[in-house]
Amino acid sequence: MPELERGPLGQRRGRGARERIISASQELFRDQGINRTGMDQLSAVAQVSKRTAYQHFSSKDELVTEYLRRFDPDVMPGVFDRTDLTPRERLLAAFEMPASTPLCPYIGAAVELHDPQHPASQYARDYKTAIAARLTDTAREAGATDPEQLGEQLALLIDGASVRTQVLSSESFSTAAAIAAVLIDNAIPASSARQPSDDRATTGWAPVPA
Repeated sequence: MPELERGPLGQRRGRGARERIISASQELFRDQGINRTGMDQLSAVAQVSKRTAYQHFSSKDELVTEYLRRFDPDVMPGVFDRTDLTPRERLLAAFEMPASTPLCPYIGAAVELHDPQHPASQYARDYKTAIAARLTDTAREAGATDPEQLGEQLALLIDGASVRTQVLSSESFSTAAAIAAVLIDNAIPASSARQPSDDRATTGWAPVPA
């Protein structure tokens, strides 16, 4: 018989408390922020006791870090691991975000926490470094003369579009994509931009949703 636990209202719950806690954190941290969300509220939404919550996460800091880790553990595989796109197309696909995209959770966490040494801040920094690295690797594959510079430029554009979309409540990724296309074309020599098996890199390419 599976082990059961009792929630704060006495309900008998099966296994899966950890996932319910993480699910509750994803909802509450997104909707009301990290600092305004306490462990009492998290436990109530997850339907577990506070004691159970601390059995799975020794502190709120640990939960915040896991919350960030769950968003994109493989660093945008839906963009960078696609084999049906040319390298240039993959660079542009990184800007294909739905209009309803909320503020990047990594940026949001770093701003809220105000502590560069917080484990979640460190994880957010590692994630942003990984995004720039994947952009750089793809830029190198596309034939960019300075892939490190292009990777950093595109990473900055993505973050800027995320913040501007949130502040203005108006989609900014399409504008960022247009700027990115100019940067990419300026960074890739014409001889490298034209793919032997696919001319889309230089003729009327339209971004493909990731």
